[in-house]
Amino acid sequence: MADEVILLDLWSSPFAMRVRIALAEKGIEYESKEEDLSNKSSLLLKMNPVHKQIPVLIHKGRPVCESLIIVQYIDEVWRDKSPLLPSHPCDRANARFWADFVDKKIYSTGKLVWATTGEVQEAAKKELIGCFNVLEGELGDKPYFGGDKFGFTDVSLIPFYSWFYAMETCGNFNIIEDCPKLVAWAKRCMERESVSKSLPDQYKIYCFLMGLKKKLDAK
Repeated sequence: MADEVILLDLWSSPFAMRVRIALAEKGIEYESKEEDLSNKSSLLLKMNPVHKQIPVLIHKGRPVCESLIIVQYIDEVWRDKSPLLPSHPCDRANARFWADFVDKKIYSTGKLVWATTGEVQEAAKKELIGCFNVLEGELGDKPYFGGDKFGFTDVSLIPFYSWFYAMETCGNFNIIEDCPKLVAWAKRCMERESVSKSLPDQYKIYCFLMGLKKKLDAK
């Protein structure tokens, strides 16, 4: 098939979730190949020889790596349906800025909340809530970050909603108390089929992350 689309995937990865959401928004049929990162496939090593990480989108035999780059590629190639990036250059730049903010802040800080304890965890909780408050400021009273339409910044952030239960349980705090607008936004996103079918159950993610935490603690 000329338009064959393959996704080197991992069910628990928020970065792979981004790509699954984008593909679903566009209505693109694809083959998902689940990777085992402890025993990486020869296809993954061939298609992403630099980072050797998922997700990788393979389109017509050519790889595209890094989740936000993949989402932009999907938006550019299949531009006729559900645009994810705005049409105005300034709005596009703004969407990319906030997606980059999510990449630089939420994953690393969120991981410290569920993977650590004590002072490190407390500092991470404060920083995470601070980041969420900054994002709430950008969201304002809009339904989505880009306005009325679900878009690029939403795709970048919503996968981390699957971490909320794990972060709250491990950190002993309630995100909705500090960030009600963000939680309302996340629930609004979850009403979209593209999102609800791409994000795993939060309790399943919690169990997975606790297993990962045990391995990290044992090292």
